[in-house]
Amino acid sequence: MEYKTREEVPNQYKWDLSKMYESSSKVEDDIKKVKELPPQILKYKGHILDSADSLYEFIKLTEKQDRILEKLYVYSKMSFDVDTKNNSSKALKMKIEKLNEELSEQYSFIEPEMMKADYDLILKYIKENSKLDEYKFYLECIYRYKPHSLNEEQEEVFVRATNAFGNCSEVFNCINNADINLGKIKDEDGKECELTSSNYQIYMKSKDRKVRKSAFESMYNYYKSLKNTLASAYVGEIKESSFVSNIKKYNSTVEMSLFSDNIDISVYKNLINTVHDKLNYMYEYMDVRKKILGLDQLHMYDIYVDLTENKNDKINFDEGKKILFEALKPLGEKYLDDLNKAFDEHWIDIYPNSGKKSGAYSWGCYDSNPYLLLNYNDTVDAVSTMAHELGHSMHSYYSKKQNYVDSNYPIFLAEIASTVNEVLINNYLYKNAKTKEEKIYYLTDFLDSVRTTIYRQTMFAEFEYMMHEKEKNGVPLTEEEISNTYYDLNKLYYGDNMVIDDDIRYEWSRIPHFYTPFYVYKYATGLSSALSIASRILDGDKNVKEQYLEFLSSGGNDYPLNILKKVGVDMTTSKPIEEALDMFKEKLDELKNLVK
Repeated sequence: MEYKTREEVPNQYKWDLSKMYESSSKVEDDIKKVKELPPQILKYKGHILDSADSLYEFIKLTEKQDRILEKLYVYSKMSFDVDTKNNSSKALKMKIEKLNEELSEQYSFIEPEMMKADYDLILKYIKENSKLDEYKFYLECIYRYKPHSLNEEQEEVFVRATNAFGNCSEVFNCINNADINLGKIKDEDGKECELTSSNYQIYMKSKDRKVRKSAFESMYNYYKSLKNTLASAYVGEIKESSFVSNIKKYNSTVEMSLFSDNIDISVYKNLINTVHDKLNYMYEYMDVRKKILGLDQLHMYDIYVDLTENKNDKINFDEGKKILFEALKPLGEKYLDDLNKAFDEHWIDIYPNSGKKSGAYSWGCYDSNPYLLLNYNDTVDAVSTMAHELGHSMHSYYSKKQNYVDSNYPIFLAEIASTVNEVLINNYLYKNAKTKEEKIYYLTDFLDSVRTTIYRQTMFAEFEYMMHEKEKNGVPLTEEEISNTYYDLNKLYYGDNMVIDDDIRYEWSRIPHFYTPFYVYKYATGLSSALSIASRILDGDKNVKEQYLEFLSSGGNDYPLNILKKVGVDMTTSKPIEEALDMFKEKLDELKNLVK
């Protein structure tokens, strides 16, 4: 398809970045301002903690610099994303990136100097200068790391050592991206075509089972041929994490990874244990899939194909907007009034154009609107994507009620608001579906979301935990040990009534998230939290609207588990996960009734 150039797209379909910078001269003014700040900040080297006043003045100066830099970077990157062919946008982005690097190199003294003090001194300063009170949680978060900090000399050696890290993930990235060759398969028309990471999921959804099987086997033949190299890369990543956790005085790699969110390992284990208790729902869904597809045996390459087609999936942008507002009505008038600003104030860049970045995101800075990049294509998925990204945007919009340092919500909470919107959209489309096939489509869309995000990501999380524990306990992590562990987990999670194809034992070797240890569990906890909230919203809980707005408005002003409790979700218990999976069972029963 040939797209319009950026200039040819009418302004009504483009976001308005002039509210950040109305001219290039304003951008240059901010660049000048931020360059003037380092000499002022560097005057505090060795004097940050001289007094309550010096600490406050230092924080205000660094905050001023960070806010300007963030605004410049967001503006330059977003300008580039909508027209990657524009050389001036590219040059500005590179200029701001270089400026950021140059400035950050000057401030390596800050952390060691701050850590020389005890938190008691900071509390004393907060009492002496009431202006510091707004930074209390920010400072508390910094000083939580004191038991895991090193002195200046040790930190220098540590940084040099860790600078040599990263080769393991680089090896993986080369194999998974740059050097990848998945071979060729035949499509539904018998035409030979190249299999890629991008089109793999398309072929896994093919109605032709031979195509699905061929894509599955070709994918894992590639990873199987490199299994020992990829095992070495993954074990190296685990050993790097183990080294850092030991040097930084953590009891384990998982404790280190959960520390920033102040989350106890019991929350991680509770997720796994609760999902184990509800695996019978997963087995039941696999049985239903097998029956609907009319298969004697369900294989791993049969679990992504749609169970029916949605023939009424063409929805233009104006229709999508109407559906959005109708579906989100349960969130209340306040939310909808604020949501309307996204459209009235041009937060959204709607359609694709030549040179525009693909995909979708929500982004912005403290001193701007939350903006949305879309590539709307008149499909049901496009409506769902718009709802998802607007969930992020509204979370960011409300979070700005906090001061700058408390306004960023942590990753642990980041997918909740977006997923609540997705659930409400799915529920609305299902309730208003005109045909049985449409209803089946929306039900399976929901069920597959839970299967891939709660069940599958929890399986990933359990695999990671087992691998790191085995390394800690001296178990040799051979390729065979890794692959057998992963294969056995698939058998556990998918059950005995389907065929766990041998090739699935190599799936671990193509998962990039394993090179960011103990991250994937957040997908499962995020969806569990969102479903718990959405079920109360849909049930008409009188308190949940107000609680939800309070949750959205909290930003990062507390630890994530405490913020979640504001909306009645306690992730230290099994209740939210049970509620989410019970909702899965409820939808599964509806599907079974439809296809009887």
